[in-house]
Amino acid sequence: MKKVEAIIQPFKLEEVKEALKAIGVDGMTVSEVRGHGRQKGHKEVYRGQEYQVDLLPKVKLELVVSDARLEEVVKTIAQSARTGKIGDGKVFVYEVAEAVRIRNDDRGESAL
Repeated sequence: MKKVEAIIQPFKLEEVKEALKAIGVDGMTVSEVRGHGRQKGHKEVYRGQEYQVDLLPKVKLELVVSDARLEEVVKTIAQSARTGKIGDGKVFVYEVAEAVRIRNDDRGESAL
């Protein structure tokens, strides 16, 4: 099993969710986060003062998928989140040692 963690633009969330739903992926955790990559934020003007905004709003998606579905899920996220501009985000993949469904003690991929 693999954990897929994607940091995307907030306005792309619905598009990514719909694309994942279309390939049969339902379960995910979504968090509102802040951060920056290479773009290092941007400047904004508020009441005549210029401010450096270095932590931009992003959305983090977390999913645990079977090894067999990994490439399909990563490709779907990348394609549906892409705008082609700086700040589109990143996808990270981690190994998952175990999964346990609390309700009935299912383990491994059956817990997904």
